[in-house]
Amino acid sequence: MLESQTLNGKEASVAEQVRDDERASVLGRLTITELELMPHGSDITDIEAFEITGTTNIHEDVVAAIANRAAQDIPGVAEVGLRTLRGVLSERLGGSERTARGVAAEVGSKEAILDLTLKVVYGFSIPKTAVAVRQHVANRVLEYCGLTAKEVNIHVARLDFPARMPGRVE
Repeated sequence: MLESQTLNGKEASVAEQVRDDERASVLGRLTITELELMPHGSDITDIEAFEITGTTNIHEDVVAAIANRAAQDIPGVAEVGLRTLRGVLSERLGGSERTARGVAAEVGSKEAILDLTLKVVYGFSIPKTAVAVRQHVANRVLEYCGLTAKEVNIHVARLDFPARMPGRVE
């Protein structure tokens, strides 16, 4: 007869854990018996008692997408990146456009270097808009990724002339 053992203050009969040889088959490196004897998530009351380790890698496209959205939040930024024929056709045919369009990112373990290509609305100060974009992008990248934006380079590639501008005769 199999003996019983104490596990987490509860009596557990080994005979109940292993009913036949088939249930004790190997699953990965643990046998089903070992899996059944492991504590369940509901039995764990203090998660801080366990040391959880690992690494987190944030892909360059993720950082670039965050920078893209942050730049669009700034008044005076008409568009981030320039639309290409391929991008327009892809959108019209039901594809999705790349969320990091107009942003190139180099990401290290603690820092990031970002290059943004912008289309600025005519009438907004380009230097003031660039400073606002630079600060907002750096703040968002730090907030969301924990990365310091070492450089945020702004390339103003075009001006957007709104259809209705004050003082314009039509």
